Amino acid sequence: MSKEKTQARRETLAKMRAEQKAKERRTALLMWGSGGLIILLLVGLVGFYLVNERAASSLDAVKSFTYVGSEHTTDPVTYKENPPVGGPHAPSPDWQNCGVYDQPVGKENAVHSMEHGAVWITYRPDLPKDQIEKLRELVRKQGDYMLLSPFPGIPSPIVASSWGKQLTGITDADDPRLPKFIAKFKNGPGTPELGAACSGGKGEPLP
Repeated sequence: MSKEKTQARRETLAKMRAEQKAKERRTALLMWGSGGLIILLLVGLVGFYLVNERAASSLDAVKSFTYVGSEHTTDPVTYKENPPVGGPHAPSPDWQNCGVYDQPVGKENAVHSMEHGAVWITYRPDLPKDQIEKLRELVRKQGDYMLLSPFPGIPSPIVASSWGKQLTGITDADDPRLPKFIAKFKNGPGTPELGAACSGGKGEPLP
């Protein structure tokens, strides 16, 4: 074989090897690029889920109000908030007995219960029955210092209130903010008469 042919063969083989290596590099880059893109998408989806999850269960929407305790009156009270979260209320022993009610309770009595540390969950009377049942299960599961009753004219289908705190905009009994609100504000640090009774007062809750 002549030197020219030998050289040409070497050059052809070298070119083929170079092309093969270039192809392998392109394949590797494509694989790494695709893998990186998938990882970025997964990270983005997880981040999106966590942000949405936090937003859905955040208590940032809770409004705060300042009221002093121990203001008793036998007169009807016109409250600024609807439902009320504090202010003058029925004297002892006419706080509302904690528990589940299927009829509206006296605002002045319920405010007295919140002064003792109760969380008052109110709902519109036209709330679907299955939603009402879920609220009853939630309240009963949470134990003492819980009050549940219908309340006409409230700003959202369900409202959670405690002394000086209120969360509106609740449209579903499964809202994860409800148990978080209860955990944070039932017998919370702002309770004027922490530990006072939530039974032995007024009203007969459902069994």
